Amino acid sequence: MCGIVGYIGNSSVGPILFESLSRLEYRGYDSAGIALLNGHGIEVHKRVGKLKGLIEGTSQLPLRGHLGLGHTRWATHGEPSETNAHPHLDCQGRLAIVHNGIIENYRELKERLLDQGHRFQSQTDTEVIAHLVEHYSRSLSLRDAFRKALQELQGSYALCLLATDDPERLYGARLGSPLILGIGKNEMFLASDVPAVLGRTREIMYLNDREVVELSQNSLQISTLDGNPIDRQPSRIDWDIACAQKSGFKHFMLKEIHEQPNTIEQTILNRLDWQIQQVRFDERTNHFLERLSPDEQFVIIACGTAYHAALVGEYMLEEFAEMAVDVDLASEFRYRKPRLNRHTTVLAISQSGETADTLAGIRLAKEQGAKVLSICNVVGSSVARESDAVLFTHAGPEIAVASTKAYTAQLTVLALLTMYLANARQLLKDPEKLQFFRTFRKLPELARLALNAEADIQKIAFFYADSENFYYLGRKYNFPSALEGALKLKEICPKIHAEGYAAGEMKHGPIALIRPGWPVLFIATDSNVYDKVISNIEETRARKASCVVIASEGNRSIRSYADHVIEVPKTEEIFSPILTAIPLQLLAYYIADLNGCDVDQPPNLAKSVTVE
Repeated sequence: MCGIVGYIGNSSVGPILFESLSRLEYRGYDSAGIALLNGHGIEVHKRVGKLKGLIEGTSQLPLRGHLGLGHTRWATHGEPSETNAHPHLDCQGRLAIVHNGIIENYRELKERLLDQGHRFQSQTDTEVIAHLVEHYSRSLSLRDAFRKALQELQGSYALCLLATDDPERLYGARLGSPLILGIGKNEMFLASDVPAVLGRTREIMYLNDREVVELSQNSLQISTLDGNPIDRQPSRIDWDIACAQKSGFKHFMLKEIHEQPNTIEQTILNRLDWQIQQVRFDERTNHFLERLSPDEQFVIIACGTAYHAALVGEYMLEEFAEMAVDVDLASEFRYRKPRLNRHTTVLAISQSGETADTLAGIRLAKEQGAKVLSICNVVGSSVARESDAVLFTHAGPEIAVASTKAYTAQLTVLALLTMYLANARQLLKDPEKLQFFRTFRKLPELARLALNAEADIQKIAFFYADSENFYYLGRKYNFPSALEGALKLKEICPKIHAEGYAAGEMKHGPIALIRPGWPVLFIATDSNVYDKVISNIEETRARKASCVVIASEGNRSIRSYADHVIEVPKTEEIFSPILTAIPLQLLAYYIADLNGCDVDQPPNLAKSVTVE
């Protein structure tokens, strides 16, 4: 997830670009850049790090012009660097482009363009777009060349383009990534999100997938990729700036919970070959996985929420890939003298890529001759740099301290990895493989459907907001989900003491604490341990606990066992933790909000733990 902005008007472009980018910095902050037409050509300025560095570095420059682009980056292809920062230019420096999204077929396009003599400067997928437009503009108008290039792109994009050959127009297009138009007085904007333009206009128009827009200072034309015109009326936005940065949500955590269908889709996007029903990763990772020995052992290390994802991954890899898997807290891993060798792969999971304990575990693994594969959300982070191969989650920046979308993205990557290894080991029968691929295709929509329970969850949260204690219980794949649900409530609502357990462990001690009215949340989705969970529910009901049950949609009998039921869409058991995470997050959020807690920045916690 990156932030892009484009401007055409009669005001000085530099300050407007910086003001707009500052309101989009939550979308990315590993590098920033601007490009503007200054009357002599395209002037480009880039900096690694936050936008502040770029603003300070250009503070003494005139930055003149009336047409420009800006970008704040969250790296997905190519580590953070000035070379990889946007905007990107063509060979002649006659057009500039900024991009949010992922171009799946960029390798094929790049190889073709290299053969045609194009020279590339970066490691990004975005640069191929600039060269592709340049190629077609040799025989077509810029307008037609842009459309022709768009028709070759596979993946997702929100794009903004300017060119010296067409100095009175700004071009934009969208597929799968957000792009809005801002309509001002003698000026027009393109941007990733509404906050970028609220300082200048409240007249907004939303671009839809496979639409192209052409802006001049006082006019706009929207059309399909084929050039058919589209007539659309603008909307008026009444949000304030603070609200707009959260897209109308009260907190970033709630916004990020609602972003999960999109982040799951982005994480899957370029990794499934539907034609041959195979999972594919980048060339480096594919090569790494192909070299694993038949008796390879996986040791997964992680901390906090990522540790709960690791526990789910253990179930996945053992059941379907028949791997030998151990899971360890990264903070304990190096103190137990693990026995590792060249047939061991240490799989490190970290959202930030800077978790100190996880980095220490990676370094210990390498000292003992093990290989390192990581799951990480930040390109160019320490974990990514020190791993032999990386499976990136495409969750974008996560602002709230409590992890939500990064967690479900990690689970999605673990499911993809499991399917890759199970297929490589010829452990999946064709009907089973087909069903898994169908579910992967539906997974973003299933996540959207899971959000439909939000209104019911708000009512349940009101019922339990005054509780002092809360148990979360689950079995098998959803035992880690119980741990994660309890952690979410503990993280953002310190008033309530919450604990997660394997449901079968209740009778070994914890059940002694239950008193009448004590809230217990069970995860009882369809699975081969469903009847066991029902028995555990009966145990707590016998002690007059108040039971909240997350169940699969359509399960009517469960209501006789529960005080409150939250339904999630039906799916295979391996995918259920992805869907159950959503109501668990929502319940924790609404309980915390009802208690007046600082949801986005809870006390004593930091987003990334970079010290031991």
